[in-house]
Amino acid sequence: MLPFEFIVGGPPISHQSRNRARLQLWRETAAAAARARWPQAEQAVNAPIRIVVTYYHDGPAIRMDNDNLVKPIQDALNGMVYVDDRLISDLAVRKTDLNGAFRVRGMSAVLADGFIGGKEFLHVRIEAAPHHGDIL
Repeated sequence: MLPFEFIVGGPPISHQSRNRARLQLWRETAAAAARARWPQAEQAVNAPIRIVVTYYHDGPAIRMDNDNLVKPIQDALNGMVYVDDRLISDLAVRKTDLNGAFRVRGMSAVLADGFIGGKEFLHVRIEAAPHHGDIL
């Protein structure tokens, strides 16, 4: 079922949040967004994967570390989309201002839905990991 992508309404909650109930709700929101697009009969992936998370935010900057942004999403997908988060061999996190100018080519319908909403959102894409035989 790869590549797989979905949208989660933002803003995200940091993995370091002291409000554990709010963090748990954010994980559940991310899991529900993925579950809505993941086919029920599909088994969780059991092979190396790459995750690309882009946070389209409203404003020039955000104050959240990339690892704290992505960890709750990784936890939410564990056991549903992939068997274990140890399968994640590649990870990219981007933060992009929604108010920027964009040149669009080949945008997926999923990503387009995020933009149509007009509010902050996260676009999450999971794909097979690239070959690791080449040194970067």
